[in-house]
Amino acid sequence: QVQLVESGGGLVQAGGSLRLSCAASGRTFGTYAMGWYRQAPGKQRELVAVISSGGSTNYVDSVKGRFTISRDNTKNTMYLQMNSLKPEDTAVYYCNTVLLGAAYWGQGTQVTVSS
Repeated sequence: QVQLVESGGGLVQAGGSLRLSCAASGRTFGTYAMGWYRQAPGKQRELVAVISSGGSTNYVDSVKGRFTISRDNTKNTMYLQMNSLKPEDTAVYYCNTVLLGAAYWGQGTQVTVSS
């Protein structure tokens, strides 16, 4: 079983930056892929970025070149560095992993980008 706790959200002006963190419990953190999702009001939850256990990454087109996903397996923590933020990035951001067929989610952290 995995517990995920996000932090780092907040209010920022357009063009600003934030770094989200996702702390995971468990001794096998380095063995599974993880991802960041977001959900804006009235919209479906969407995948933003993923990182494999080996560090390979992939991003949704709308954040490519602005967001960077990374992980520190020594700290059981995943990060999302968000630069050049836009109002349309406003959403609740969730970290996620799937382990042995079960999906695990954090509680979410709110990111609000003002214009």
